[in-house]
Amino acid sequence: MTPREVALPAAWGELAGLRLERPGRPRVIALHGWLDNAASFLPLLPHLPELDLLLLDLPGHGHSAHLPAGAEYGLTTHLHAVLDAADALGWERFALLGHSMGAAIAALVAAAVPPRVERLALVETLGPLAEAVENTASRLQQAVAAARARPTGASSLRVFPDLAVAVRARMQASQIVEANARLLVERGTRAVPGGHVWRSDPRLTRPAATRLTEVQVEALLAAVSCPVRLLYADPAQPYFPDPVRRARLAAVPQAGLTVMPGGHHLHMDKADAVADLFRDFLAG
Repeated sequence: MTPREVALPAAWGELAGLRLERPGRPRVIALHGWLDNAASFLPLLPHLPELDLLLLDLPGHGHSAHLPAGAEYGLTTHLHAVLDAADALGWERFALLGHSMGAAIAALVAAAVPPRVERLALVETLGPLAEAVENTASRLQQAVAAARARPTGASSLRVFPDLAVAVRARMQASQIVEANARLLVERGTRAVPGGHVWRSDPRLTRPAATRLTEVQVEALLAAVSCPVRLLYADPAQPYFPDPVRRARLAAVPQAGLTVMPGGHHLHMDKADAVADLFRDFLAG
């Protein structure tokens, strides 16, 4: 079955996604990583069981609307987008499948509204990026300076003369295989005179003004009451080293871990193996 395009209302605009509607089957919302889009999960689909599934484009990503001028992206922006999407579908309870930033958001949703989240299947991240408390002021200074330096609008976007150039750029940025990079690029670009530009909101690349401390992140993870199945790639990402990964795992009451050799986009590059890990878990 081929997923269909859907548009769902949110408080600030419209959310887009890809929908496989299977009434009566387990309900799952899939959340992609930073600067990716809903196509991130397409390689998994042939290997998963029948699920009532929404592959969501997070705010400012893929085909979803950008935030209004003057607004700032943050984890709570995406958290509310997930709940808006679930409400639009009439889903009171659901599972979440997340990769990278999407996995961080999924954990926050589970901590914020425990009765609504049945289970978490997470790839490569558990909880949001943290900041040492002594860096609080410097982070705020950097974020404000970046926001006020110059506007980031359509005129600042790089124009790719053809999609092949954009695919190569995506492969260099993420060490992802060509076929999977093309999936992300095809959904993540739009045509303009002279070629293609990224659809994602340029404001997504600005540094966040604040981050939680590691202690705060672990306190939130301790509030995740649903079962969690976690997949980490080996080697670990530099920004999420193995000691931090394991300390966070220990903070979650019901979590199981698998470590698999590969890169950050394991769920795309090793879709069959990743689906084997999550299949029974997501089927409930």
